[in-house]
Amino acid sequence: MLQLIVDWITYSLFKLDPFAKWAQVINFFIYDSVKILLLLFVLIALIGFLRSYLPAEKIKQWLSGKKVLPNFLAAIFGAVTPFCSCSSIPIFISFLETGVPLGVTFSFLITSPLVNEYLVVLMLGFFGFKITFLYVLSGIIIGVACGIILGKMKLEKYLVKDLISQDVQDCPEKRLEGFKSRVLFGIQEANSIVKKLWFWVLIGVGLGAFIHNFVPQELIQTLISKTGFFSVPIATIIGVPMYGSCAAIVPIAVALFQKGFPLGTALAFMMAVASLSLPEAIMLRRAMHLKLIFIFFTVTSLAIMFTGYLFNFLQGSFFR
Repeated sequence: MLQLIVDWITYSLFKLDPFAKWAQVINFFIYDSVKILLLLFVLIALIGFLRSYLPAEKIKQWLSGKKVLPNFLAAIFGAVTPFCSCSSIPIFISFLETGVPLGVTFSFLITSPLVNEYLVVLMLGFFGFKITFLYVLSGIIIGVACGIILGKMKLEKYLVKDLISQDVQDCPEKRLEGFKSRVLFGIQEANSIVKKLWFWVLIGVGLGAFIHNFVPQELIQTLISKTGFFSVPIATIIGVPMYGSCAAIVPIAVALFQKGFPLGTALAFMMAVASLSLPEAIMLRRAMHLKLIFIFFTVTSLAIMFTGYLFNFLQGSFFR
């Protein structure tokens, strides 16, 4: 419904040519800006409302264990939420505000866009069950492993303190009574965070709209081809700054595979596009310092490269 409304505004109200690149950029920008800002507001308000019934200390306790389980639970939750890399940020921020450890929240942030329902359904149609299953499994493992690594690096000092409150002892939801007051608390919390993030959302989506419509598939294929052993890191590095929908990412990966690229190279590109993007980095800049964003992107990229090489190794025998 939202896409139909945006199409009407762009092509009927503004009378832009639907085949013109700049018209498609504007259409993409309006659609994703509205979608992400609405998601940002609604999800933070909903989580704030639910959090008013559940003590923040209890949530923190559930997801603050010293072993792998909290990261695994966060990764599984990420896998069943149908969000892109930018749309996952509202829940990521809400987890941080609740006091959930940074490494656990990263397990969610990585897995949520990497493994989602839309991408899995498309992969089943293009690649079949075996490859799709191993992709989902590897995506969850990447989320868990990267979350554990990032958690052990003690990076909380690089969070922006005025957005992320680490003190959950004095949370105002403890004093709330009644349904209406809890709803208002969720709305106020969402309003406060959206006011701090909206500018970064618009910048990120604008950049993503440009990349999505002006970076041709043929250029990607040319850059990755003839790189031999280094095709996996090249594909990952090219994919990291890009931003697009699952409907666009999977067909590109399939085209690369059909043109003779190794399976792991094609999947590494798809993973990088799905889980990381420049728009995501720009939005995260409001919540964390550049050093933490760089470390997050680096650790995740290295895990994707390792997975790409693993799929290439298995391709000769397991995927026949």
